[in-house]
Amino acid sequence: MKQLNALLAEFEDKMKGLMQELQSLKTRAYALEDENEKLRREIMDVYQYYLKDAADPKNKHEQSRKHGFENLVRLYSEGFHICNLHFGEFRSEGDCLFCMGFLDKK
Repeated sequence: MKQLNALLAEFEDKMKGLMQELQSLKTRAYALEDENEKLRREIMDVYQYYLKDAADPKNKHEQSRKHGFENLVRLYSEGFHICNLHFGEFRSEGDCLFCMGFLDKK
């Protein structure tokens, strides 16, 4: 009978240890769920900000201007005039002061 009581006491101790470990795991899981939800909200906020920013017509206009300027810089680097005097003509004599003045303004 002593042996049975000792086994039951040992089993009870193991069960208490397992219950404590289970409680610790549950606490950690709840903390991870909270953190996950917080990160999802932050991602959605950033996503909404960029969607709103992309939908803003003023921003689209600015992006279009930037893209246009980049195209002009590319054309100039390929050897073409971008000034209003000789626009689109091939530059045969090095840099054009008018084109350079236009690029410097931007």
